[in-house]
Amino acid sequence: MLNINMLSTADKVKGQGVGSAYLELISMLNKHFPKEFNVEINKHGKSEITHYHTINLSYYFSTFFSKRGRKIGYVHFLPETLEGSLKLPKLVKWIFYKYVIAFYKRMDHIVVVNPTFIPKLEKYGIDKDNITYIPNFVSKDEFYPLSNEEKSKIRKNMGFKDEDFIVLGTGQVQTRKGVLDFAKLAQANPDVKFIWAGGFSFGKITDGYKQLKFLVDNPPENLYFPGIVDRDLIFKYYNIADLFLLPSYNELFPMSVLEAFSCGTPVMLRHLDLYKKIIEGYYVPFDNFAEMDANLKDLKNSRNDLKNLSNRSIKASSYYSEDHLASIWYDFYISQAKEG
Repeated sequence: MLNINMLSTADKVKGQGVGSAYLELISMLNKHFPKEFNVEINKHGKSEITHYHTINLSYYFSTFFSKRGRKIGYVHFLPETLEGSLKLPKLVKWIFYKYVIAFYKRMDHIVVVNPTFIPKLEKYGIDKDNITYIPNFVSKDEFYPLSNEEKSKIRKNMGFKDEDFIVLGTGQVQTRKGVLDFAKLAQANPDVKFIWAGGFSFGKITDGYKQLKFLVDNPPENLYFPGIVDRDLIFKYYNIADLFLLPSYNELFPMSVLEAFSCGTPVMLRHLDLYKKIIEGYYVPFDNFAEMDANLKDLKNSRNDLKNLSNRSIKASSYYSEDHLASIWYDFYISQAKEG
């Protein structure tokens, strides 16, 4: 049995995709490989593989001890992808960005959730042969389509009507997430209901906090901010939504898109390079606000287009499913253990 020690505090702050990805991986390994892998969480003892999910300073110091075995780093972000998320003093930001790369360089091997990270990591001096791309995934046990009857009941309990057209956005309330565009879209479409599920996971150091906090406290009448919600509630939001919309300007590999796919929710996204590489064809793309607004109006008036888009979501979810990724993770851990 292979001993794998997971080092992570990703689930300490609610509303982060990193935390969702971490919990999905732990659940999948325990479910599929209970006899092959002995998975431990934040242990200090000896292990054949130590998988670092977050970049805590104490974890960095632990990399200098041989008992950690083969050190695997999970890369969910790069310094440049943090722009628009956190507002830090210049000196603090410079030191933190240097630390991020120093942490990654302490790893024996890197796993990226975003294939566009590979050439960027190479520029930071990390060998391409030591980088593996493994996408995020979502469990069908937790995110799946509900029946129309079930959706109708949830809508009624939440105060929505069956005839309401509902647009859902999820994620931390940040400038880079396009929350301001989401609110502008709500103002331009008063006949549509908008929900943004997420909050300020990093509090006042969130970039654009004052403007965003004012918006959350004073939203348009048709825009609802429920804050950070639990997974069982976000599952319900995906199912009652007619459209999932993520207007982010800069993304990693958002779990929210995979969760929407898994629930069969039609998806519309800003046409980022990342999406073009991994999920193009499964969502409605837009490049600017005018296109986003036009797409929304078209979809609202075409149930056939929404149905076709829902079918594409289900198709995409089969590739990014737990069962498909389980075999990939198994092969990866086994190969890394042999390298140790």
